[in-house]
Amino acid sequence: MKDVIIDIKNIAKIYHMGGEPVYALRDVSLQIRQNDYIAIMGPSGSGKSTLMNILGCLDTPTSGIYRFKGEDVNQMDDNDLAAIRNREIGFVFQTFNLLPRYSALKNVELPLIYAGVSSDERRKRAEQSLTNVGLQDRMHHKPNELSGGQRQRVAVARALVTSPSIILADEPTGNLDTKTGNEIMQLFHDLWTSGNTIILVTHEPDIAQHAHRILRLRDGLVESDAVNPNPVYSGPSVAST
Repeated sequence: MKDVIIDIKNIAKIYHMGGEPVYALRDVSLQIRQNDYIAIMGPSGSGKSTLMNILGCLDTPTSGIYRFKGEDVNQMDDNDLAAIRNREIGFVFQTFNLLPRYSALKNVELPLIYAGVSSDERRKRAEQSLTNVGLQDRMHHKPNELSGGQRQRVAVARALVTSPSIILADEPTGNLDTKTGNEIMQLFHDLWTSGNTIILVTHEPDIAQHAHRILRLRDGLVESDAVNPNPVYSGPSVAST
């Protein structure tokens, strides 16, 4: 049995609007183990973005327990949470979030700057990370010199450069055409095959089908959590093409 990385029990998140409580999440329990590949799905307002923010230590629950690698996240201070976000979780966003004046290489180096890694080591690790996603010939290009798919691959390389425990991807194909989206999903498959743990947040059923487990939320509750018997596999590694 593989190690449990994330263990949440009876998580609730309540916002107060106009004096009235609004439940974004209600009594959600979930375990994610090493090398899981899980898609979190649900319609708008289902709570999937709130759950993503809590899993990524970007927000805190109103009640319930969240343990990351056995440690109680609720008891951590801001520095502890920042360390988890920087070293343990690699974030991939729909909008890429790349700095336009920086080259692909410099964008990928950024998390290592925050982690206090030396300049030579940063460059070495960023170059390797970009090579791993098939962008060894685009390292010195700026975002506006790259296609949408290439920009998302830069974002994936940046997420991987700290060797995180988890890749947390929020609608990673939302700004891409179908062909490019499938290439990015193939890259996630390659990452999973290499041993990475992947949490994919999406509202698109065809994208969720790439995952090996699908969790569906509705009205802040877990509607279903099931193994995907036939995950999509779309072809050879992106990095090799």
